[in-house]
Amino acid sequence: MSTRRVAGPEIERLIQLLSKLPGLGPRSARRAALHLVQKKDQLLIPLAEAMGVAVDQVGICSECGTVDTCDPCTICSDPRRDGSTIVVVEDVSDLWALERASAVSAHYHVLGGTLSPLDGIGPDDLNISKLIERVENGSVKEVILAVNATVEGQTTAHFITDQLARFESVKVTRLAHGVPVGGELDYLDEGTLAQALRARTKF
Repeated sequence: MSTRRVAGPEIERLIQLLSKLPGLGPRSARRAALHLVQKKDQLLIPLAEAMGVAVDQVGICSECGTVDTCDPCTICSDPRRDGSTIVVVEDVSDLWALERASAVSAHYHVLGGTLSPLDGIGPDDLNISKLIERVENGSVKEVILAVNATVEGQTTAHFITDQLARFESVKVTRLAHGVPVGGELDYLDEGTLAQALRARTKF
């Protein structure tokens, strides 16, 4: 028995596209689509206009690999940032997360993923060669590897560290891993606890 349609193909198409977004399943997509069409003037039309502008103007920064409406991007063009430090991240979402924390005012480099031989993702599939080029041609003193604490992330970090080993004046560091702020030891996994003990600091 086929599923009955409750709306025209245009609305069904909108629901299908919204359901492809991260965090939105079919049910959430239907709610979002309904909300958009019911608030057509306040939401749907401005959203359509904003997406049209994004299609025309958003691109990839040729320097760091993030997304922006200008090239070089806003971050790379900011003279107030410390150009001697590059923070390496897996994805643009990681860059945005670090920026929200306002913990560092440096330049970034987006890899576009992690090394994963099982998935056929090698060094040439990531934005690693451009990172080496930036270190080679610039006045970089420190490269901070802000990759995720996954097997793939750590494999990628080790590979990049090996590639940067020939630059003796460049310090390669990584984010500390351990007990999160507000975390309770009883709820943490063994790997996190072990890493926290190894990376302990003087109180």
